[in-house]
Parts: sequence; structure tokens; C-alpha cells
Amino acid sequence: MWREAVLTRRSFLTLLLTWLVVRPRPAKAQEWDALSAAERELLAPLADRWDGLPPERRERLRRGAARWQQLSPEERARAQQRLARWRELPPERRERIRERFERLREATPEERERLRRRYRWFRELPPERRRKLRERWQQLSPEEREQLRRRRRE
Repeated sequence: MWREAVLTRRSFLTLLLTWLVVRPRPAKAQEWDALSAAERELLAPLADRWDGLPPERRERLRRGAARWQQLSPEERARAQQRLARWRELPPERRERIRERFERLREATPEERERLRRRYRWFRELPPERRRKLRERWQQLSPEEREQLRRRRRE
């Protein structure tokens, strides 16, 4: 009996030790001073609050900085233009865009593909036709818009 308890304890300790060694660990978010010079330069606006940011946010920002460094000068210029346009939008419009993005992210792959097809279809219409469709959409009540959305999904 004593021997079985020792084996069970030993087995448990072996499993525990193995788990501690091989378990996945969250990525360690680096402190400001541990960032590379290039990362610090790109992320300089956040320097004074960097160490107070949640680790996931720091990691996301570092990945964004790495992607930025990979962009060509033309791609960087386009990104800066898009960011400037984004900042000019009223807060309500930005919030609606964020909500749409979140809904798109949560959609099934089939639904996302259907939305992409509809977007391409709309973009290929002549500008005057697009304008008229937008005007008609804006004149619909929320209930009518929802009805139209349901019909398009079917």
C-alpha cells in the first residue's frame, strides 16, 4: 500500500513537472526599454504609457510596427492617407464602422464571401446608379432596411 502511494505520488509529480515544462505560455509583453530602436521610434507616441498598457495591446502594437517596417514608401503613404481620413470622420461614423467590422469578423466565411460579391457588384455600377441606390437606401425606414437585408440573405 505504501509503495502504491509512493508510485502514485511520483507519477503525479512527474506529470505535473512535465506539464510545467511543456505548457503553452503567453507571449511576454516587452517593457519599453527592451524594444528595438526601430520599434521605439515607431511607437514613440506611446512611450510614456507603454508599460501601463495591457500585454495583449503591447503585443498587437509591436506586430503592427513590424508590419509597418515591411511596407514600401508608397504603401506607407497610402496608409497615412487612410489614417488621416479616418481621423477626420466624426466619432459616430467611426463607431458605426467599428460595429460593421466586428459583425463582418463574426460572420461565417460564406456570409463574408456573399458580402464581398455584393460589394464588388455595387462598385462596378456606374457612379450615377450607385448614388441613386444610396439615396434610396437613406430614405428607407430602419424596418424597411432590415426587410431588404433579410431578402438579400435568402
